[in-house]
Amino acid sequence: MSDERSCSTAGHVVFAFVLGGLVGAGIALLTAPRSGRETREKIREFTDDTRRKATEYCEDVKEKVSSAVEHGKEYVTEKKSLISSAIEAGKEAYGKEKEKHSKPS
Repeated sequence: MSDERSCSTAGHVVFAFVLGGLVGAGIALLTAPRSGRETREKIREFTDDTRRKATEYCEDVKEKVSSAVEHGKEYVTEKKSLISSAIEAGKEAYGKEKEKHSKPS
């Protein structure tokens, strides 16, 4: 049983070693030095792409905020109308009740 464990452990060690080597090789390829011109071009592409994405994001946020503000204005106008109607109804009801109680019985 201990032989099986040592084989299994040795297999894991070899697998980890190979996997580490592959990951290291991939990182080495990705971070290999470039010429100054290539590096500047990559930086320029990255900044242009980032600027474009930021502009698109800002425009999207502006649209959403404008839409939310418009919906908010509509909601306030609707509720304002309802409140005004309720106040008027309350005034009328108060006036009628006042009339009832002010008449001599």
